[in-house]
Amino acid sequence: MQAEAIKAYSDTDTPTADELIARARAMVPMLRERESAAVGQRQVPDDTIRAFTEAGFFRILQPAQYGGYEMAPEVYCEVARTLAEGCMSSAWVYGVVAVHNWQLALFDPRAAEDVWAEDGDVRISSSYMPCGKVVREEGGYRLSGRWAFSSGSAHCDWVILGVHIPSEDGSAPDPCNFLVPRRDYEIIDTWDTMGLCATGSNDIVVKDAFVPDYRIIREMDMFEVDCPGHAQNTGSLYRIPFAQLFNRTVSTTSLGALKRALEVFVEGMKTKRATYTGAKLANDSAIQEAVADVAMTLDDLEMRLHRDLRELSERAEQGDFSVERRAMLGLSTTSMVSRCVTAVDQLMQFSGGKAIYRGNVVQRAFLDIHCARAHVANNPYPYARNFAGMAFGAQNDCFDI
Repeated sequence: MQAEAIKAYSDTDTPTADELIARARAMVPMLRERESAAVGQRQVPDDTIRAFTEAGFFRILQPAQYGGYEMAPEVYCEVARTLAEGCMSSAWVYGVVAVHNWQLALFDPRAAEDVWAEDGDVRISSSYMPCGKVVREEGGYRLSGRWAFSSGSAHCDWVILGVHIPSEDGSAPDPCNFLVPRRDYEIIDTWDTMGLCATGSNDIVVKDAFVPDYRIIREMDMFEVDCPGHAQNTGSLYRIPFAQLFNRTVSTTSLGALKRALEVFVEGMKTKRATYTGAKLANDSAIQEAVADVAMTLDDLEMRLHRDLRELSERAEQGDFSVERRAMLGLSTTSMVSRCVTAVDQLMQFSGGKAIYRGNVVQRAFLDIHCARAHVANNPYPYARNFAGMAFGAQNDCFDI
């Protein structure tokens, strides 16, 4: 294991963006060593989360008031993409958990005090599916329900949960996020999947927990970029629409996994020969074309990601997020994983019989990327229909952009 990957960093260390990315790069061999055990345990190891914490990765988007770096989304996404070259599950957990440190800045400041007043390294998981049932009480709500897909929840002490608050006049319910401490929920071990096996995306069960109003945020406020936390967290980082950053959380890691799979595929093909003819497979034109196509897909998607992230930062500084441009940027990120699926399918198709054995790197990427595509935020069709509909003069009907 490389020393850089396990180095403990000082609490007073304020790294540069390049240093953080270099730390992620140094961890790739360690993550590859641990991947098999993590898949078997269905959890990212505690030591890996500790290494991420000590490296400062969870602080990249965190408010400076609580020890965060308030860095640009480009740094956060590049760290996640790089870690995925080692283990996509570990990178997925990092990305999903770290983005909550950004979202918490949008809540009423009292919520951040509840979480970080004593320890800036406290982590938060989530499940945004609106499964909760609520009853109004003075100062807040009584919350009950069961939520699935809470990635990295075993490593977190709080959770953000999706809830539709019923209206009093019979109109549409109000989609909200509730912030709940670990003492008020149970984690149910349900995670037994074909891919992203180590993300530990288990169920969360809440039974009659009181959630004060200040630990509730409306999704419409996040869409309109008009949140309770903006008065305190005034940096442009926190003026990015929620979905524009969160959706990139669940798409970026597929790029890293695909890059690793391509490198392993190419290296293996250099010496591989057809079983019956003995022909050198590296000379097969179909395989050559597949490699070229996957390489171009990666190049296209990486350039698009960097372009979009720069634009998000620039528009946040200018306060200029038109709905039309948001629709395009939303489609841009949510379509990425579908293209990664097509690319990794080509690699799997030409990997031969040995690729069906567990532990094969291309197979692992194939399964992980397909599971990433199953995430609702990686379904491009609603975003494509919305974008094209607006181009033809229809109104925006997607508030997840």
